[in-house]
Amino acid sequence: MTAIDLGGFRLHVVSDGRFKLDGGAMFGVIPRKMWQKAKAADEENRIDMGTNCLLIEAASALVLVDTGLGDKQDEKYQRIFAYEEGAQRLPDSIRAAGFAPEQVTHVVLTHLHFDHCGWNTRLDAAGAPVAAFPNARYFMDRGEVEHARRPNERDGASYFSWNWEPLIAAGVVELFDGGCEVVPGVRAVKAPGHNADMCVVTMDGSDGGGSGDSRAIFLADLVPTAAHAPIPWTMSYDLYPLQTLESKRLWLPRLAAENWLCVFEHDAANPLGRIVEEKPGRFVAVLLESPAAS
Repeated sequence: MTAIDLGGFRLHVVSDGRFKLDGGAMFGVIPRKMWQKAKAADEENRIDMGTNCLLIEAASALVLVDTGLGDKQDEKYQRIFAYEEGAQRLPDSIRAAGFAPEQVTHVVLTHLHFDHCGWNTRLDAAGAPVAAFPNARYFMDRGEVEHARRPNERDGASYFSWNWEPLIAAGVVELFDGGCEVVPGVRAVKAPGHNADMCVVTMDGSDGGGSGDSRAIFLADLVPTAAHAPIPWTMSYDLYPLQTLESKRLWLPRLAAENWLCVFEHDAANPLGRIVEEKPGRFVAVLLESPAAS
């Protein structure tokens, strides 16, 4: 995928391949008759899910936002979620963008569900999980780490401690509370709803004074695909759906008014677009022409 210049940043969408989730769960109360027009389901009612991570070239840093599925799960687990066979995985996607994993300086996690932090670690020759980006500092929300250590029955299956505990033990994790500036112009900002402490990541390539042409947002599971842009189109996976609505009401008018570039982490067709207000209170995504990274 062609790099995108954003003020002082250069952005690369880097993929870890596709997987599948139940379409009904992905669209909550929205009837299948409506959502299948945007996302076709297979015979098991599953839709394709992208793993669109983001690599940000800054002046003196290389920042990676989220790390996809990883390769530590066994074959049975990968079959359950229909991991894409033969897909280019995240380390090779980073190499295809012109970088080595060792060049990543910062990794910022929107949250710690399995499909967002799988390549935080890899297994070494002895089968022990170690940092997949050995020269990076990893940025995680403190509340999300605390929840991941003691999840509830509803989302416990989404957390695997090998994705963060070895990093904490190695002393390479920076914990933040509610948000932080990772490098100048790149911020993690709390956007609760999917869970209590999920973050989106904003980029301002103009050092704070620019227009939408120099601003972008990585929407994580707030707007996981372009089809989820309308405010009521939310996931059954959200722990706090009413907070998801409030977070969307906060962000979508701003993104539309200021013409921000948007990265849709789970859109399998195209990761990039912009939010527009189709009519008062009705927001939709207009996708850019660039295809999803592969």
